[in-house]
Amino acid sequence: MTMLGSERLLASDRLRGLRVGLVANPASVDRTFTHVADRFRRQGGFTINALFGPQHGFHANLQDNMIETPHAHDACRRIPVYSLYSETREPTQAMLQDLDVLVIDLQDVGTRVYTFIYTMANCLKAAAKAGLPVIVCDRPNPIAGVAVEGPMLRAGFESFVGLFPIPMRHGMTIGELARLFNDTFGLGATLEISAMSDWRRDMFWDETDLPWVLPSPNMPTLDTAIVYPGQVLFEGTQLSEGRGTTRPFELVGAPWINAERFASVLNGYDFPGVHFRPVYFEPTFHKFGRETCGGCQVHVTNRHVFRPVLAAAALLKEFHAAAPDRFKWREPPYEYETIKQPIDILAGSTDLREQVEAGVDPRTMAESWEAETRAFDAVRREFLIYD
Repeated sequence: MTMLGSERLLASDRLRGLRVGLVANPASVDRTFTHVADRFRRQGGFTINALFGPQHGFHANLQDNMIETPHAHDACRRIPVYSLYSETREPTQAMLQDLDVLVIDLQDVGTRVYTFIYTMANCLKAAAKAGLPVIVCDRPNPIAGVAVEGPMLRAGFESFVGLFPIPMRHGMTIGELARLFNDTFGLGATLEISAMSDWRRDMFWDETDLPWVLPSPNMPTLDTAIVYPGQVLFEGTQLSEGRGTTRPFELVGAPWINAERFASVLNGYDFPGVHFRPVYFEPTFHKFGRETCGGCQVHVTNRHVFRPVLAAAALLKEFHAAAPDRFKWREPPYEYETIKQPIDILAGSTDLREQVEAGVDPRTMAESWEAETRAFDAVRREFLIYD
């Protein structure tokens, strides 16, 4: 039975007598679906003085990305709720002044561009300035903590979807990332990890006994999380990444694509662990809302050998090849970046965009990532908590 970091923290009585700030959202629940804030209140012996919410809000009520959340007041708990996806992305010293410790309990999905890990990093920076200790309650990486894949973030391409040089699929838990960020990138916080028990690196989420609660509105299932390290790149295009459907990031397409022909080309790569099924779909909102799109659904047939970033590179290359005159990259602004192209800050450099435009074979693209990914893996291993 996997015991979460939050459960072990409460069992330790570590918070007794302290004034606590809590960074969380609706996925911050235990196996009984009890939210960490409610567990903290029931525990007694300490007080919660402030709540902090990441992108989409403490209640994750905002559907689209890039919609800021206002600060609020929790009527039930009678404490302030500070938005860290607003004009404030790093807690101010005023927000932290009545706290003795900041506790972070957020569910990551194993991908560099998921903003929750940078909300955590910003909290570590702010806490270091305030002399406030931080406890990160660890949670499983839902797509396991073994595989590392994809291009690295290069210097000059930092943004809120990538602050540090790590690959698209990082193979770490949020607690391990906290250690890496704090030590390697000099955040300087007094950091403590409340580790899990009985979690193995090779475990996917459904191999734990924990309930899946969507950590953000377009991350409805584990299937979504498995394809996300690659499919999130489609946010940097004018193609539909399936937002506005019941299968975001698994579905991808555009109105000018012949689905059968397109899927046949993709399946011709014969990538292990994946099948590209031809589909036509109509998003209810977002890109091409109420228009029929042709494309494919990414079906993962063996998640242990599936390479999501390689698959996405092939999809991008073939979408471009199918209609180079209609294929368009998304224009800024995107996630607070107003100059660089969204695809470049997502991919971490201009390399992927330039390779797609040049028609480079996706396997060759993947080979270009491997040296940097191996170097990262050697650093990463120093911060792993679990065998």
